[in-house]
Amino acid sequence: QVQLVESGGGLVQAGGSLRLSCAASGRTIGRIAMAWFRQVPGQEREFVAGISWRDSSSYYEDSVKGRFTISRDNIKNTVYLQMNSLKPDDTAVYYCAAANTVIAGPKTMYNYWGQGTRVTVSS
Repeated sequence: QVQLVESGGGLVQAGGSLRLSCAASGRTIGRIAMAWFRQVPGQEREFVAGISWRDSSSYYEDSVKGRFTISRDNIKNTVYLQMNSLKPDDTAVYYCAAANTVIAGPKTMYNYWGQGTRVTVSS
């Protein structure tokens, strides 16, 4: 079992930055694919970014490419999402997810989920 706890959300003005963290426990993440999703009330949860464990290959949803960066620190058992140039459309609850596989893409079957951290971007 893997427990995931997100942190770092909050209120920020458009154009600002936030860094989300996802701390894992119960198992090391060295061989686990990790990802970030987000969800707006009334909408489906959508893939934001993923990072594979074998070579740290990363994948991004088109609207966040060039603005968001996913990274992992296997020693700290933590995954990060650096979000720059934030827009009001980025407002959502952000979830960390983990999968017992190599690739962390939008169609990967994720086995573990965190409780989410809210990000609000004001215009």
